[in-house]
Order: sequence, then C-alpha cells, then structure tokens
Amino acid sequence: MAGLRNESEQEPLLGDIPGSREWDILETEEHYKSRWRSIRILYLTMFLSSVGFSIVILSIWPYLQKIDPTADTSFLGWVIASYSLGQMIASPIFGLWSNYRPRKEPLIVSILISVAANCLYAYLHIPASHNKYYMLVARGLLGIGAGNVAVVRSYTAGATSLQERTSSMANISMCQALGFILGPGRFFQTCFAFIGEKGVTWDVIKLQINMYTTPVLLSAFLGILNIILILAILREHHVDDSGRQCKSINFEEASTDEAQIPQGNIDQVAVVAINVLFFVALFIFALFETIITPLTMDMYAWTQEQAVLYNGIILAALGVEAVVIFLGVKLLSKKIGERAILLGGLIVVWVGFFILLPWGNQFPKIQWEDLHNNSIPNITFGEIIIGLWKSPMEDDNERPTGCSIEQAWCLYTPVIHLAQFLTSVVLIGLGYPVCNLMSYTLYSKILGPKPQGVYMGWLTASGSGARILGPMFISQVYAHWGPRWAFSLVCGIIVLTITLLGVVYKRLIALSVRYGRIQE
Repeated sequence: MAGLRNESEQEPLLGDIPGSREWDILETEEHYKSRWRSIRILYLTMFLSSVGFSIVILSIWPYLQKIDPTADTSFLGWVIASYSLGQMIASPIFGLWSNYRPRKEPLIVSILISVAANCLYAYLHIPASHNKYYMLVARGLLGIGAGNVAVVRSYTAGATSLQERTSSMANISMCQALGFILGPGRFFQTCFAFIGEKGVTWDVIKLQINMYTTPVLLSAFLGILNIILILAILREHHVDDSGRQCKSINFEEASTDEAQIPQGNIDQVAVVAINVLFFVALFIFALFETIITPLTMDMYAWTQEQAVLYNGIILAALGVEAVVIFLGVKLLSKKIGERAILLGGLIVVWVGFFILLPWGNQFPKIQWEDLHNNSIPNITFGEIIIGLWKSPMEDDNERPTGCSIEQAWCLYTPVIHLAQFLTSVVLIGLGYPVCNLMSYTLYSKILGPKPQGVYMGWLTASGSGARILGPMFISQVYAHWGPRWAFSLVCGIIVLTITLLGVVYKRLIALSVRYGRIQE
C-alpha cells in the first residue's frame, strides 16, 4: 500500500498551539513513519473487507439452491439485504468501542466475526434442514464484521491533519472500490468455476472445497492474515488538525483525555446534514444499481443473459471510473474545497437522472406473454444472480423479451434511448463517488480532533440503511408507475438535498476553522 502515499503525507504541519500541553510536541520521523504504516494497514483492511463481501456475490444463488431447494429468489433478497442490516447495527457499537479502547480491539473482533461467518458459510451443507436460514445468519454476521468501517475511518480521521484528511479518505474509498471491482471479477470467477461444483471433500473435518466454498475460505485466510498485520504493525496515533502529535492516548481515562484535546462544541446541525447527504448519496446509487437490469431488459428487450453481461461490464467500468475520480478529487479539493466539490457532485447526479426521463414517440417492445414476474425485487436479487450462473447450453433466446404487459406503463411510456442511458451512467458514475468521499471528509473535519467512533458509526449505519431502503423504494415505484415517475421522484429528492446543502453550506467547516485555531 506504500504506493498510495502522496504529497500531503510528506509534509506534516508541525508547531505549537498556545495553551495546549498535550499538543506541543513536534512529530518525530519515527512517529510519522509509524503513523502512516498504521494508516496503510487500514487501507488494506478496507480492501480485504470489500473483497470478502463481493467475492461470493456471484455464487450465493446457486449455492443457496444447492443447500436448500426450498429457497426462492425472494429469500435471496433477504440474504443479500442481511449484510447491510448487520453493518447498520454493528457500526455504532464498534464506533463507541473504539472511542474508549485501543482500536485494535474492535478491529480484531470484527475481523474474527467475519472469519467465523465465512467458516459458517463453508459448512452450510452440514445441517439436515433450514440451511437457508444458516446462510442468512452467515451473511448477517459478515455484515456485522463489516461494521469496522466506522473504526477505520475514525482512526484515519484522528491520525491525519486537515491537509492530509481528504487524500487519506480518498485512499480508503479507492481501496474499497478496488475490492468491489476485483472481488467478483471474471478472473476469480473463472478460477473458482474450474474447481467445480463437486470439488473435493476433506472428510476429517467434513469440509467441502468447491466453487462455492473456496471464495469464503480464501476470504477467511485473508482475514487471519489481516489480523496478524494489525497486531504486528498497527499503533495508536493521534494528531490534531494541524498535524501536531498527541503525547499519549489514555483509553482508561477517556473523560480526562477529552479535556486535554482542544475543546469546542461540535456543530450538530452540520452533523445531521452530512448524515442526510450521505444517506441520499448511497440511497440513490443503491436504487440505480437495483434498477439498471430490469430497466435495460424492459427498454431494449435484452435477454437475461445479455442484461447481466452488459450491466456487469457497466458496473465494472463504474468501479474503474470511481478510482480515477478519487485520484482526481485529491488534487481538485486543494483548489476549490470539499463543499464546492460536493455541490458539483450532486448537480452532476441530478443531471444524470434527469437525462433518464423518457421522451419521444418511440415505445419499447411489449412482452405479451405472461411471465408471472410481479415484483421487481425478484428480478433484482434473483434473476441477476441466476443469469450470472446460467449454463451456456440453455437457450436464452427462447424466453420472451421486452417490457412486460403486466406493467401497464409499458403501453404509454416512451423508450429511454441507449444514448440517454449510457450518458446517464457516466454522469452518475462521476457524481456518486464525489458525493461519497466528500461526505466522509467534511464529516471528519466537522467533528474535529475528538474521538469520532460513534459519529462515524452513525454515518456508516445511515449508509447501510440507504442500501436497504433504496432498492425497496425504486422497485415499488418502477413496477407500478414506470421510469418516468421513478426518475422524476429521484430528481426531486436530489433537488431537496441540494437545497439542504445550500442552507448549511457555510456551516460545513472544520471544527478548528470554526473556532479560529486554523485559517480555512
């Protein structure tokens, strides 16, 4: 992870703050190196966490069918949603823990929970019945383990100066994005597929090593390796907003320690506003991810196989675009500031969804045959995964394509042209990572040098909640009223969010700047 070091990491700000004893210590070279080694270990932690989540996403459905034939695509939706629910519950708890104890503790415990979840997933074939519920528990536990993102971001916020903050948060987001790109990538998928569905069985411990269990076993191994690296390298570091070293962090006397940190009341209005902005950003992207497959199948009469292939390429391209955006934002934020970039990101996302509004005299192909697909969530969670693992021998062309007659809006809603769709994808892929990163960065600066674990936990929880509610919202609106109403409502939500940002714009400043300790 050494390659992620940048100019801001090479120029720590040193000096004294009048009247502050704990912060009058210049940062030594040894402290500086140890601090950045610790931060880079957390970059790796975020990467491995993302890989652990996404590396099994393509095999969940066939594995679920194999271990429990009673499971349907509706239950698959609950299995996938359980991850976000677990993360939403666990994030504030791990955040609170990290405020009063060394960050190693919640990090190691959370990773151990993830390792245990992966082991449970590998042994889902053992129970005689109700196997699908064990999978639900396994994915929920994995989400609980992923609650350590609050600890990672709070540690990074406390171990970096204001000048270093944006770059560090961008690196965390970039590692997270790379994990989501590489986890379900075709390379891993192909390697695991070669192992086969039967694989081999280790009779002594009743472990089946096949295309379904190998990904989680690899993830468990990487988790153990991550724990070893955290134990060996991670050290507690804290610097103020100017980059001055804190002499010590006494977790046993947290209340006393807080008194030694430069004081100032946190702007709770700004805190709530960022939570809302972050919720909306993830809500919008979650519903976009959910709707693109049914949308493209309805609008362009793509087969299930085509929709999965083409949209898989599109989502992978968005991941690459996000990495490029994170790199660019690190440079751009130094020139125009985080607030302006956040506003620009929201505007770009609004334009992206506005472009998706149907217009013209051309209408989609109608699928007259009754396919009994009465709910979009089944398409979203089930048909996508089914399509990814569909046998090439199946003739996908025999299945009817087009906009289902069961959706009345298909008869009077114009088609969304492919150029519209692709332009929208590019713009949303540009705006979303900007909004995501700037929300985290501004949030950490607003909170100041105090322990941020609980606050970061609530922010992560709001994002997890958005990933649950977004698909539910868009599925219902799209199924009943079609893309015109769905995307109009999304545009309206973004307008309200931009208005909120305008109202609180001047309040979204660093705590040290607000109290005049540092010039903006």
